[in-house]
Amino acid sequence: MTILKVIAVLLTGFFVGLTLEGIARKVMARVQRRYGPPWYQNFIDVFKALSKRGISHGWIFDFGILMALGGVIATLSFVPLGNLVAFPGLDNIFIIVYLFAVGALGMAMGMVGSGNPNASIGVARALTQMLGYELPYLISIAGVLYYYKTSSVSGLMMAQQDTWTLFKMPIGGIVAFVSLLGMLGKKPFDTPIAPAEIASGPMVELSAKYMGLLMLMHTFSIFVEIGLFVDIFLGVSNYFTFLLKFTIVWIIATLISSVLPRFRIEQVVKFYWKVPLSLAFVQVLFVLLGWVF
Repeated sequence: MTILKVIAVLLTGFFVGLTLEGIARKVMARVQRRYGPPWYQNFIDVFKALSKRGISHGWIFDFGILMALGGVIATLSFVPLGNLVAFPGLDNIFIIVYLFAVGALGMAMGMVGSGNPNASIGVARALTQMLGYELPYLISIAGVLYYYKTSSVSGLMMAQQDTWTLFKMPIGGIVAFVSLLGMLGKKPFDTPIAPAEIASGPMVELSAKYMGLLMLMHTFSIFVEIGLFVDIFLGVSNYFTFLLKFTIVWIIATLISSVLPRFRIEQVVKFYWKVPLSLAFVQVLFVLLGWVF
């Protein structure tokens, strides 16, 4: 039964994730007064990429890509999709954060192993940006865990039966969403990719099946990041309402990204450490004082 649930979670991440990425490309194109690709273009891109033989840059490069994809797949398996929970009792926020770091480290190791300076610059930017958004994000999450007295994601969902956490802790919800934009690499926080500056950064040396695997990793990563936000801040969900909330959050992030310019890397860190970090501490203070709606 557990295996079937894991398969259901991964298939949801694959089909829904790629579909929403295609819809997001269409939405962004319409905002910018372009027609855009069809919604199923990402499926075509992934299958076409996986069908071709790519150029390897050594075993570190290959292992890093597999480690990145494997780490993200393992992480997604522990994330509840509404009432679809593959590992009941083990969907702990600390387990999820720990496993997600494996994927990030694999990505960094593999891309630096390519030997391209643009890839190294992109990885350095990505790790630096993580220092920016992770602090306010984790502090806002810490306030939620302290208030509900549980680190189980399912427990956090069930504790919101009367009121969503987003309404109880609006400042923390805003901080988490702004941090989410950085996790997703959405503008103005797409500095690690920056196609016009460093030729897509970490992905500059990827081709064929390697690009296909990283596209899958990106899709699953999006599902982990937005899925956690939905579970922690947007109340109790069944499988279908979870997907509806997920879609709304994803579209809002896309709309914001389509109208903003890119920050420089030092601007990203300064912004996160000034505004969201300060607001995160304010929200935690309110929780400690009992000033929660």
